[in-house]
Amino acid sequence: MDYTTVYGYSSDSFIEKRSEFIGHISPVSNEEEAAWFINKIKAQNRRARHNVYAYILREGNVSRYSDDGEPQGTGGVPVLEVLRKSGLTDVCVVVTRYFGGILLGGGGLVRAYSHACKLAVDSARKMLMCRCSRITFSCDYSLYGRLTYIFPSFEVRTESENFSDEVTISLLVRSELVGAFKKKLADLSNGKIELCEVTDLWEDFS
Repeated sequence: MDYTTVYGYSSDSFIEKRSEFIGHISPVSNEEEAAWFINKIKAQNRRARHNVYAYILREGNVSRYSDDGEPQGTGGVPVLEVLRKSGLTDVCVVVTRYFGGILLGGGGLVRAYSHACKLAVDSARKMLMCRCSRITFSCDYSLYGRLTYIFPSFEVRTESENFSDEVTISLLVRSELVGAFKKKLADLSNGKIELCEVTDLWEDFS
């Protein structure tokens, strides 16, 4: 199934009653990468009172969180819930808190950590990852226009076009559309083009 994740690291912050909350988000593909990211943020914020985190992974359908010293249920759980509602996966969020000397109470902490996570999520560039095939072929110039005309109908992503004696094209096509797309190419070219296909890839179609 297609899934949505983030392109790279991003962060945002706000201040609530003198406490600064910094939301950090990063793509991760397994628990080792999540642990590395969490430890990296902790190392960069050694003077912070708390580094609350949560992550969601496709691998093993894993989700984990930590309150990192905040009262139980006031940090990690709210961050995890925001992640779940965002529809993101293969992501880790760490919310760093620099304590400002004023207690927020349980409800205040839940709102603050939720908001910091939402800021981080909103700041990140999203990617729609789809299972697909890479299809490469060459054709003469008389066929080029006819073939490229159908590309939008199959939502293909053009990776490259090389114009020489012939035109060589590399495309990404969603797995569920590959069969119909290949048939259409064969029909339009009267079977004159040879396709090279690499299957079972995951690429960004956003």
